[in-house]
Amino acid sequence: MSSFPTTQIEDLELSRLIIGTNWFMGYSHFSSAKDKWIKQYMTPERIAEVMCVFARNGVNAVMSMQNPTMKEAIRIVREETGVEMHWICTPSGEHVDDLMPGIEESAEYGARICMPHQHWTDGNMLVNDRVIVGLEKVTERIRSLGMIPGLSTHRPETVVLCDKAGYDVATYIQIYNAIGFLCQVETDWVARIINGTPKPVMCIKPLAAGRILPPTGFSFVLNSIKPTDMVCVGTMSTFEAEEDIRICREIIEKGAAAPNEFTFSRSKSALL
Repeated sequence: MSSFPTTQIEDLELSRLIIGTNWFMGYSHFSSAKDKWIKQYMTPERIAEVMCVFARNGVNAVMSMQNPTMKEAIRIVREETGVEMHWICTPSGEHVDDLMPGIEESAEYGARICMPHQHWTDGNMLVNDRVIVGLEKVTERIRSLGMIPGLSTHRPETVVLCDKAGYDVATYIQIYNAIGFLCQVETDWVARIINGTPKPVMCIKPLAAGRILPPTGFSFVLNSIKPTDMVCVGTMSTFEAEEDIRICREIIEKGAAAPNEFTFSRSKSALL
């Protein structure tokens, strides 16, 4: 087993690289055909095979919705590697009452951090009133169940609003990538918000759901966030996992990654 650079969220030590799960669950952000293929192919055993690569390289956190598939995959990883994955759950719902069952289920599944999904967070934020409706009740319930409260959001305003209001939120999820894919404002504004909060931020979509090459995407994100922030990336194979881990480790530790092995096709013959 090797180690990976870490950060701290309250009393929890987390690797600065987090396993994303859209490529496990069938949310490709590419096409319905790809979504269907992923859902058919990615069994708990195949998911665990990829996660074991992360676990053996010191990555100790995974982010997902709460569901039996991920619970089983986490169990397999623990059994095969001895690593206890810190589960970051993102329950959803329209309003407080239909969010609560997901929070309770997250606790039952063993989540360490509970971050209501963007669907709930952004849907209940009243920006002009500087309030997220029902958030105090939500964070109180998360605390009472022994989890650390955070918020998943696609809107940078959430971070500013929560910090100013003093909500009991320990960490944020924020979209951030070099091409601004799914970002709500320009990337320099997103960077300003991430760096402006004292709380750790989990940056999702660093490769824009496969639209950016890993060296480019990870360099942009990791070199422009705080040392306490994290990057969350999804992979579909052990090969991708190994490559992403190496690149992220080198960027965090050295500021830049060694060149990747180049892809090759006959059309590139004249470049050699």
